[in-house]
Amino acid sequence: MAITHQAPSRLFTSDNAAGAHPDILAALVRANESHALAYGQDKYTKQAKESFSKLFAADVRTEFVFGGTGANVLALACILKPADAVVCTSWAHIAVDETGAPEKILGAKLIDLPSTDAKLRPQDIRSVHHMRGNIHHVQPAVVSITQSTELGTVYTPEEVRALCETAHELDMLVHMDGARLSNATAVFGATPEALRSFTIDAGVDVLSFGAMKAGVMFGEAVVFLKPNLGDRVEYIRKQITQLNSKMRFISAQYVELLETGLFFKLGAQANAMALALFDATKHHKILGLTTPPVVNSLFPILPQPARSALQDWSFFWDWDIEAQQVRWMTAWDTTQADIESFARGVEAALAI
Repeated sequence: MAITHQAPSRLFTSDNAAGAHPDILAALVRANESHALAYGQDKYTKQAKESFSKLFAADVRTEFVFGGTGANVLALACILKPADAVVCTSWAHIAVDETGAPEKILGAKLIDLPSTDAKLRPQDIRSVHHMRGNIHHVQPAVVSITQSTELGTVYTPEEVRALCETAHELDMLVHMDGARLSNATAVFGATPEALRSFTIDAGVDVLSFGAMKAGVMFGEAVVFLKPNLGDRVEYIRKQITQLNSKMRFISAQYVELLETGLFFKLGAQANAMALALFDATKHHKILGLTTPPVVNSLFPILPQPARSALQDWSFFWDWDIEAQQVRWMTAWDTTQADIESFARGVEAALAI
């Protein structure tokens, strides 16, 4: 038996499935109007870098790459030395979603620690400190945290500060993978001050600034909140194949995203739509949706045959097949009409 009414126009698979925001497309068209010097020697890249320094209210160093994996690899490449290791959770993007890129490209071991909520604690960092100084062990040198996490959890400013203080006390640096940075920022107020509260103000050293899930077509940024850590970034970026000759097309998007406040607006929209989806479906007890989402993802329990019927009608990803758990994710362009349509589909699927 199939669901018969019309499916929502947008999928609930991932915020990666969303397109680019119209204002971003317009910025790309403007950047395409004439010739510009290559490899970042253009006015858009200069302006974008200035926008990042304004955003963080500090003289930060920003460099652009093709995508999120490249951003994480470049950030780590600049702060790791030979025989160094990265401490992260077993849920971290660099551990499970990047096809072993840090290990392959950097030759760096990841010490991926178990975590029920995908978050590190200070005691986790201390638990591996005994490896320091032992010639038979890699040297824990960088802590990498994901904001927001793959489980839809978010580090508070206080939690990030505690991690940074512990890491710095142990002579380690902190990298933040901001894959869904706009969504995390919206939790604390969707303002530059909110963003700074859990990044530069909390002591983070290097930030992978994710925006492709927040309306950008392509290209991410690496922000050295401590600029000296990026002293060799230009050479390292070229060596790991992340230097875009026509960088103006990445940069122009960030000028639009940051100067207009679009970055904050779109993260807040995605989060609001996840909460709307929760409110529209939580009455189905079988789904197990008892806690409102923090950011833009929900993880309901959806048994068969309802799961297959709903996926055939409007596709989304399985999450934990053994637990019959799936993931529904909203994006910057999700609308209330999409929520209402999908909620009707959920009801129809559960009736099968």
